[in-house]
Amino acid sequence: MPTISIDRKDFQTLLGPLAQDRPMTTEQLESWLQLVKGELKDYDSETGELRIELQDSNRPDLWSCEGIARQIRTKLTGAPSGYPFFRTKNRSVRRLTVASDLQHVRPYVAACTAVGYEVTTAGLAQLIQVQEKLADIFGHKRRTVSIGLYRLPAIVFPITYTLVKPDEVRFTPLGFDEKMTPREILAVHPKGLEYGSILTGHDRVPLLLDTDGHVLSLPPIINSRELGEIHVGDRELLIEVTGTDLRMVLLTLNIMAVNLADRGAAVDTVDIEYPYETEFGKTVRAPYNFGTPRALPMRSIESALGQSLDAEEIHAALVSYGYEAAVSRDKISVTLPPYRNDVMHPVDVAEDVAISRGYGSFVPIMPAEFTVGGLSRLEQVSDRIRHLMVGCGFQEMMTNLLSSRLELVDRMRVSGTPWGNVVEVDNAMAQTYSTLRQSIVPSLLRVESVSTRSFYPHRLFEVGEVAIPDTTHDLGSRTVLSLSAVIAHAAANFSEIHSTLDLLLYYLGAPYTLEPVNHPSFLDGRAGEIVLNGQPIGVIGEVHPEVLEQWQVTMPTVVFELTIDRLIEGT
Repeated sequence: MPTISIDRKDFQTLLGPLAQDRPMTTEQLESWLQLVKGELKDYDSETGELRIELQDSNRPDLWSCEGIARQIRTKLTGAPSGYPFFRTKNRSVRRLTVASDLQHVRPYVAACTAVGYEVTTAGLAQLIQVQEKLADIFGHKRRTVSIGLYRLPAIVFPITYTLVKPDEVRFTPLGFDEKMTPREILAVHPKGLEYGSILTGHDRVPLLLDTDGHVLSLPPIINSRELGEIHVGDRELLIEVTGTDLRMVLLTLNIMAVNLADRGAAVDTVDIEYPYETEFGKTVRAPYNFGTPRALPMRSIESALGQSLDAEEIHAALVSYGYEAAVSRDKISVTLPPYRNDVMHPVDVAEDVAISRGYGSFVPIMPAEFTVGGLSRLEQVSDRIRHLMVGCGFQEMMTNLLSSRLELVDRMRVSGTPWGNVVEVDNAMAQTYSTLRQSIVPSLLRVESVSTRSFYPHRLFEVGEVAIPDTTHDLGSRTVLSLSAVIAHAAANFSEIHSTLDLLLYYLGAPYTLEPVNHPSFLDGRAGEIVLNGQPIGVIGEVHPEVLEQWQVTMPTVVFELTIDRLIEGT
C-alpha cells in the first residue's frame, strides 16, 4: 500500500477556507483520513511532515497531498470541485502528433498545459512524489505508464512523439552535464539501467521532440535537462504521459491536471493526433473525461450495506463524496469524477456511500445464531497426511501455485497430452508466473534442481493446491488439494517410493490398487495409476531421464502424486 509524505501547512492550505477557520488537530486529521482509507503513521512536529499510509490501491488519485485534500474538501463543502477543462469543446491551440510505428512499441500519449501556479518547494515535492508513485505502482514500474514534466515557455508546438535510432540524436539527460545518445543513456544513466529493459527488443526508441527539434524526453526513461528540469518559481508547465494502456494514460494525466488545478493553475487541453485508431478515436483531446452515467438499482446499495436508506440519503452521500448523481424512481444514476475510474460493481458505489456517511452511522446488529468453527474434513485429512509424511522421513516444501508453461508442460514432456492441459493467466506480467500448476511434481523438481549440494538421499513432499482445467465448472477450471512426494538419490527406485505410498494409504485406511499407465514424464513400465474404489486418484513412477536432464537433476528420482479430494471421496 502506498505511503506518502505531505507538508502540514501545504495540506491545510489545499483543504480550503472551511478547514482553515480552525486549527487542524491530529485527532481531526485522523478522523478526516477515514474518508480516504488513510492512516497517520508519523508526524514530525519540527518539519511539519505527515506520513500517511493509504489502504486503497484502486484510488491513485489519492496518492498525493492534493488528492487527499480534494476528497476531504469535497466532503466538507458537500459538493465536488468543478474542472471546466474537461468539458471544453473548443479546438485545442496545441497539438501533439504520434508517429505510426509507435503502435508496436509504446503506442499512447496524453498531454496538457498548466499555467499560473508558481511552483513552491512543497508543491515541487508533491509533483515529484506523485509522479514516482503513479509511475512505479499504478504504472507497473513505468511499463504501462510514465510521466514527464517540462518548462512550457521553451517548447515550440506542435510536439512530435516518434521513434529514432539509438545513436541518431544527442541530448543532456536529467542528472548529467554532457549530451548523450539514447544508447549511452540506456547503458550508463541510473534510470536507463533501471528501466531500460522496457525498451528491450526494439531497434528504435521513443522520443518526444518539439517543432524546433529540441528533445523533451526519452520515454519512459528520462527527461532532457534543458526542458524537463522543473524549478521552484516556474509558472508554466507541460505535463505528458506515455504508456501501453490508453485508459491508464488518460487517467494518469487527469490526476496530474486536477492536482495542478487545485493549486491554482489554469489547465489547457492538448489535441493528440494518432495515425491509427484508438479506443477514443484518432484525435483525443486531453485531459479526457471518459466518465459515463451508470444506473444502479437503489436496492443493490441497500442490500450491500444491510440498512434501508432513502434516495435523498444515498444521493447526498454520493454527491458529497465527489459523484455526480441523479435519482429516478427506484434507481440512481451515478457518474464518477474524471480523475477516478475504479467502480467495477455496485458494491464499489455502496462502499463509497458507507465511507461518506461514516461507518459509525450504521447501527450494529448482533449475530442471531451462535456457531462454533472447526476444521473441514479436507483440512483434517491434509494435516494427518503431513504428520505421516514427516514421520516417514520426508521434509515439507511450500512452493508457488503460479509457474510457467515451460516448467509445467515442456520440461515434463507432457505437451500435447491430457497431462499438459493447464490454466494460463491472461495478460500475465511475467512468463515466469503465467500459468497455474496442474501438478506439484514440477515444483518439487525445481527444489531438487537447486539442492545438488545437499547430502543425499533427498525426501521431499508438499501438500498444496493445483488448478485443473474443467469445462463443466463455472470458471472453466477447479482447484483441488494434492499431495506430491519425491525421493532422489543414486539408488532411488520404484519400490522405494511405492513402499512410502503403501504405508501412507494403509494408515489413512484407503485400500488401493496400481494399474499400468503410459505417462510421458515417467519411464515406460515404471509408472502406475493409483486407483481407489475404481476411481483414479493419482500417479506414481520413476521420472524419465529426459525430464531429469531438463531440470538438471543429477540423481535418479521417483515420485508419486495423488488428489486428496478424491482420496476423501473414496474413504
